Amino acid sequence: MNQLNVALIGYGYAGKTFHAPLIVAAPGLQLATVVSSNAAKVHEDYPDVAVVAQAGDALADPEIDLVVIAAPNDQHFPLAQAALAAGKHVVVDKPLTTALADTRSLIAQAAEVGKVLSVFQNRRWDADFLTAQKLLADGDLGRVVHFESHFDRFRPVVRQRWREAAALGNGLWFDLGPHLVDQALQLFGYPEAVYADMAMMRDGAVATDYFHVVLRYDRLRVILHASTLVAGGPRFVIHGDERSFIKSGLDTQEGQLKAGGTPGAPGWGEDPQDGELITNIDDLEERLPVVSEVGDYRAYYNGVADAIAGTGPNPVTGEEALAVMALIELAHTSAGLQRELAFEV
Repeated sequence: MNQLNVALIGYGYAGKTFHAPLIVAAPGLQLATVVSSNAAKVHEDYPDVAVVAQAGDALADPEIDLVVIAAPNDQHFPLAQAALAAGKHVVVDKPLTTALADTRSLIAQAAEVGKVLSVFQNRRWDADFLTAQKLLADGDLGRVVHFESHFDRFRPVVRQRWREAAALGNGLWFDLGPHLVDQALQLFGYPEAVYADMAMMRDGAVATDYFHVVLRYDRLRVILHASTLVAGGPRFVIHGDERSFIKSGLDTQEGQLKAGGTPGAPGWGEDPQDGELITNIDDLEERLPVVSEVGDYRAYYNGVADAIAGTGPNPVTGEEALAVMALIELAHTSAGLQRELAFEV
């Protein structure tokens, strides 16, 4: 397979921790250029990669096939727009944009120039999500009536970084919300309506650091919840008319990447914390351990390489990103109005 040359825009937390090592791990991709103001930081990890200070230098390079955007959220739209105009395939870290109209514009532009536009939704390949997905697909819980997806952390001190600054596209809902929304849509499709409650709970907070979003389906309620003031709790709680499933702990791959682990190394993506399958018949409760599926974020960039080569589907399409953005925007509006709103794309 001929390798595609990749330019990575941004070498902050997302670029350094997630994108760079996963690009390097993909057989069909080669990390050729990083756009960063700190060349020493990049060269400490990848001494042979070119570093340029301006995105325009990477976009003007005819050798670059794919541009990966890991910049702050408010830069996603203009950078993706420029990359597509330069004739590059584009991957954007979630969310694709900060506004539904901008998402529609990028999808139309990518179709017009005939380039792949994809969104980095790596948590489709979390071990716990793959496990929940399999349980639902196999019907192990019966008909699911209640689904909770939590992404809680205990970070009581507000940090000085763009994600926690007061601007549209920042805050917990735009940071973690796209992951939870995307997973819910993958499992259950479009809801009938959305109700959202969002708040700033920590001292000194200027961006949302708490959300509780309810997706209403016919005979199903899906709850998406995140807070920065939760010291422990479940990741998934799923109730069906036959059994329940509870899973605590977060997927291990982010921790492995932060520690400098190599994607695909022994133990990669393995979850040491079992879930529980709970059955209750005549008030007799039985709890059985559920060993998690093995997570593997490498599937995303392998899929991107295949999509560009024309040998496989886009792993996360623009249309899927559009549905995520529609729900993100609608929930944000719902929280402001403090009422339920009908969902449509």
